[in-house]
Amino acid sequence: MARILLIDDDPSIGELFSYALKKNGIETILAMDGQNGINKAKAEVIDLILLDEVLPDIPGNEILKTLKLDNKTQHIPIIILSNFSQEELVKEAINNGALDYIFKYQIEPEDLVNRIKSALGMPKETPPTPQQPAQ
Repeated sequence: MARILLIDDDPSIGELFSYALKKNGIETILAMDGQNGINKAKAEVIDLILLDEVLPDIPGNEILKTLKLDNKTQHIPIIILSNFSQEELVKEAINNGALDYIFKYQIEPEDLVNRIKSALGMPKETPPTPQQPAQ
């Protein structure tokens, strides 16, 4: 089972995305602030990190830099998940090694699951095709 670390201080976001990911066989570990997220990224086996840009203690781009400079965590793909769409923040995140920058207000849980599966090289969910009636 794939494991992702979601670093976000909004419990409702954590709950919503954790539920959607769990339904798709992806375990979610939650961290409510940046320092806790950095500690969990170093201590746990993580396949991908979803990182909010605005946290109560450390900006997301600073966490991204910290994790990309650490030998223990630099290999983990990181996707920024934020409500802030300023072009400078997006450019900075991509330049610092973020795999993707997703706007929370523009993504449905199913779409986020598929983006994560794609980043992890997992097959995406495909809707079942309707059965043709027998003739």
